[in-house]
Amino acid sequence: MKSSEIKPLLEVRDVRKHFSLAGGFFERDKARVTAVDGVSFEVRPGETLGIVGESGCGKTTLGRLILGLEAPSSGEVIFEGSDIHRIASAELRKLRRHMQIIFQDPFSSLNPRMTIEQIVAEPLEIHGVLDGSDRLRKVAELLDRVGLPQSACRRYPHEFSGGQRQRVGIARAIALNPRLIIADEPVSALDVSIQAQVINLLGKLQRELGLTYIFIAHDLAVVKHVSTRIAVMYLGKIVEIAGTDEIFSNPQHPYTEALLSAVPIPDPNIEGRRKRILLQGDVPSPIRIPPGCRFHTRCNYAQPSCSTQSPELAAQSTDFSHLAACPVAPFKTRRSVAALAEEGQ
Repeated sequence: MKSSEIKPLLEVRDVRKHFSLAGGFFERDKARVTAVDGVSFEVRPGETLGIVGESGCGKTTLGRLILGLEAPSSGEVIFEGSDIHRIASAELRKLRRHMQIIFQDPFSSLNPRMTIEQIVAEPLEIHGVLDGSDRLRKVAELLDRVGLPQSACRRYPHEFSGGQRQRVGIARAIALNPRLIIADEPVSALDVSIQAQVINLLGKLQRELGLTYIFIAHDLAVVKHVSTRIAVMYLGKIVEIAGTDEIFSNPQHPYTEALLSAVPIPDPNIEGRRKRILLQGDVPSPIRIPPGCRFHTRCNYAQPSCSTQSPELAAQSTDFSHLAACPVAPFKTRRSVAALAEEGQ
């Protein structure tokens, strides 16, 4: 069966999230922060969707919307056929067992007053899964699966390194056998050598448990290693989404092109010869989104029309697996869907 024929586990449909800033004597709304603005995509069982972009682009807010930790201003989040923001609280509680998160900071995400055993067992207790000695055996099994000894049970988070703490967080995330895990920058706070170990662990767990990941990060090298597909976000919008190999070999948006040029290459000869793409200026404020294409203020290919026309994601391949929101960037590899269709005939 083709991947396109597999029913999506998760569907995000035109999701938007705006935060109002209050001010003045009567606390009236003074401004609005546009955190997520019309995002749509699907995630199929067993795949890893990487979401990348600069700080403040809306990646983490999008993750919280998917988990139901934030309510969207508009749009739908469909998980296993149910809109998680429109179902009864009892049904949402059942769905939460199948949607978990790995947090960015392994130091602040664990309660320092709880033992490792209590931390890992907490999801089991909340959802009434197992009890007594069965629950303790499950905790020991989870710790062993993430590479921690059973003796860790009686210890506290401050007795562990950052990498070990993140393993505890991963054990907690998989305790309820979830179908979807959102990994929010899970290795950015760790040393490089430890990052590799944690990434390899996540891959191993995905193969063994059939997990589906949404991997949020700003490091494209890490995302390339773990992801099936990559979505590139800029100021609350997805500007390009495609398979990992396609993104790296054939970027179709100027912002993606600039991000890829910043990824270091281990070969010093190649690294020394290649040209970096330097973007001008800073990311605009989400309070004052530029008109037209929101990237045009920093784009090397910007045309006069870019300041007035807001491009939508458009297919860059006949199978619609590669979408990009830029009609003017003069990439030599850019071809219309119609032209590709003619070539295939």
